[in-house]
Amino acid sequence: MADVNRGDRPLSPHLTIYRPQWTSMTSILVRITGNALVVAAVLIVWWFVAAATGPEAFATANGFLTSWFGDLIMFLSVLGVWYHLLGGLRHLVWDSGRMLDVEKSELAGQMMIVLSVLLTIFTVVVV
Repeated sequence: MADVNRGDRPLSPHLTIYRPQWTSMTSILVRITGNALVVAAVLIVWWFVAAATGPEAFATANGFLTSWFGDLIMFLSVLGVWYHLLGGLRHLVWDSGRMLDVEKSELAGQMMIVLSVLLTIFTVVVV
């Protein structure tokens, strides 16, 4: 049987071993934004249910969502929507076999961040 206790080395590569790369960090952020968008969707559903329930429930939900904290959540949700959408488009490009080399995939990750911030600002200012 192999000796599994070879000192203090991990048995398999771990996040602490690797240098963070644009592709890995943007991929992790796509997963995080996907989960965060579920929370935002639950808040929006709460707002709609409260509107259908009655004026008191709607006042509570609307008061929360229009507070500074609710505005922050909704702003970050818009950022998350754009970022997650651009991450999905990046994966569609990768699925077609394009932009798979390191330089182009890192550029795609950088562009995801820049475009999501610009599209969020555009959405908040114009819409």
